[in-house]
Amino acid sequence: MAKVSILGLGAMGSRMAVNLIKAGHQVTVWNRSPRAVQALTDAGARSAQTPKEAANGADFVIAMVRDNDASRQVWLDPDTGAVEGMSAAAIAVESSTLTADWIRELGTHLAARAVSLLEAPVVGSTPQAEAAQLTYLVGGDTEIFARTEAVLKTMGSSIHHVGPLGTGALTKLATNTLLGIQVTALAELIGMLKRSGADAARVLEVVAKTPAWSAVAGRVSGLMLAGDFTPQFPVELIEKDFAYTVQTAGSESAAPTIAAAGGVFRAAIERGFGRDNMTGVVKLFT
Repeated sequence: MAKVSILGLGAMGSRMAVNLIKAGHQVTVWNRSPRAVQALTDAGARSAQTPKEAANGADFVIAMVRDNDASRQVWLDPDTGAVEGMSAAAIAVESSTLTADWIRELGTHLAARAVSLLEAPVVGSTPQAEAAQLTYLVGGDTEIFARTEAVLKTMGSSIHHVGPLGTGALTKLATNTLLGIQVTALAELIGMLKRSGADAARVLEVVAKTPAWSAVAGRVSGLMLAGDFTPQFPVELIEKDFAYTVQTAGSESAAPTIAAAGGVFRAAIERGFGRDNMTGVVKLFT
């Protein structure tokens, strides 16, 4: 069994850590807020005061944090960053949803310290994280991937190596963007149908029988129609991903549909729905 450290114990990281513990790995955890640490130490993890301390002696160090800035801090802070505690034999695994440019830059920084980086962002939300059913979109060296795959399989059921560093981030942003566009379109359609006096549930039930429907559309529309906005993938996080996608595209004019959908999520944040599940954007239209 490996020594694995998890940096970031949000909804995803905490569940990933639990599955690693269940599989028998020696797990060390760090979180910016200590409140999330207790449940993991109760389950058998060791707690660390800094990312550097968490990384000391680890075979694998996995980060699951909010954005590029948080990633830079947990890995590279000169006083507390994880790289300061890692040996050359250890592998850094970045599972956050970030930009490809930052992933490549991080890879350069870590290589200068003789530390290998694998990017492994995930597709799936809290139910998949809890059930160890995440889909991994892996970018990086094939040999480093081979050394890491068994650990990833502890937390995921589908592991895809998509290319060199940066490709995983691009694949994840493409996935989340396609998801978010469906969310905003369905929210607007539900609003239009209700204002027009139609039975929105019945209309969408019929649309679901056409080739235009997708598997996720059924889950998303069902949550919207039920008024269930329990956070799984919050509005504020998917809006961040849209901003990264537009940034990667180069400008809003290079990705006008994506930029428009991102604007819907920003409007939802401005209305106070940022912590709702992404399906909460339907409240803008109903």
